Amino acid sequence: MEFYNKPGDYDAINYIPHTESHGTKELWKTFWLLLGITLFDFMIYFVMPTSGYRNFIFIFFGLVKAYFIVGAFMHLKHEKVSLALIILVPTIFICGLIIGLLYEGSALEVMKSI
Repeated sequence: MEFYNKPGDYDAINYIPHTESHGTKELWKTFWLLLGITLFDFMIYFVMPTSGYRNFIFIFFGLVKAYFIVGAFMHLKHEKVSLALIILVPTIFICGLIIGLLYEGSALEVMKSI
């Protein structure tokens, strides 16, 4: 069996480094997009008064940032749809479970006070 990366195959004198590795441009583009969304979040935090609408905007932008992080930095954008569904569907169910448990827990607290 022939190995191509033997320790003796490396030539330090004639080595030419790669100019750009695969996907670096896409990762930087995603980084700047996430930075812009985060700065917009900070601007909304200090400009808008506290309300449910502002909280909805924060949740929405948080989900958008999570989408880009999972797609670009975890390389899920380049995978098959079935693998993405295996990861995303249980996550959605767990979020629904947490919301349901919080709702039922607060209802139980109200029932105790009656």
